[in-house]
Amino acid sequence: MRELSVSDVTQRSVGTTPAFAVVDAHQHFWDPERNYYPWLNDTPRIPFRYGDYGAICRRYLPPDYRADALPWIVDKSVYVEAEWDPRDPVGETRYIAALRREHGLPTVMVAQAWLDAPDAPRILEEQAAFAFVRSVRHKPRANATPNDGIPGGTTDAKWRAGFSILARLGLRFDLQTPWWHLAEAAQLATDYPDTTVILNHTGLPADRSAEGLAGWKRAMAVLATCPNVNVKISGLGQRGQPWTAAANGDIVYTVIDLFGAGRCMFASNFPVDSLCAPFPTIFGGFREIVRDFSMDEQRALFRDNAIRIYAMS
Repeated sequence: MRELSVSDVTQRSVGTTPAFAVVDAHQHFWDPERNYYPWLNDTPRIPFRYGDYGAICRRYLPPDYRADALPWIVDKSVYVEAEWDPRDPVGETRYIAALRREHGLPTVMVAQAWLDAPDAPRILEEQAAFAFVRSVRHKPRANATPNDGIPGGTTDAKWRAGFSILARLGLRFDLQTPWWHLAEAAQLATDYPDTTVILNHTGLPADRSAEGLAGWKRAMAVLATCPNVNVKISGLGQRGQPWTAAANGDIVYTVIDLFGAGRCMFASNFPVDSLCAPFPTIFGGFREIVRDFSMDEQRALFRDNAIRIYAMS
């Protein structure tokens, strides 16, 4: 296992950008004044792992994102559904299509689809009909803590019936679930080997205690045995703590050691992770962590893997 010490970080220049444009594998746009997002529009706001998120309950469009990213140059991105009004999931896709025409971003989209809904087959067909839609996301029901042994949503028969449609439509699946449900995710990936699964936010290792990290590592090791699973290294912010390479290096190295540099992608989760750090701090931290990797590995992590996994032109 590689290690990154605090002295390593202080002796180097954090934030230096690579010699190539990057691909952001997970980001969002939204306009709560124009469209309805329950978690952004409604009050009281829902509990969130980063605490108060009122600062991001405002319009955030491609010009805002590009300004936040500087001096990093993002020439392609993966837009991930932003929990738009669940009564009209295809409406979000139409909205993103208009943003693409006007601004050139995002490149591809992870669309909303409720896999256990009665109209799931129709919604999936409609989402797949958009040429820039590559994947869908439906956060499955999850337990609040690893001590609760109730099966998660990926084991539900109706949910799995919706999931079974994806491969036929050429759709991938973006999975966001806490690490204590990853054994179930591994079973899902095994049962449907023709469906590419992309784990969001590094399996959510929010508990950085020794016990929490040990549980997360065991769960990630199980998931890594599934060749059709890839991982987005993102969402690593900690409530009330600065985002640093030293704080997150072990997480990044563990994921890359388990999955290999060919199945991992760096992503910003902006604007959500702006609650934790500026974009250059996060991507500069990733750059610092993998500074000693080969250039081919760095290009894979920052660019090439996302292009290949999401079939970007």
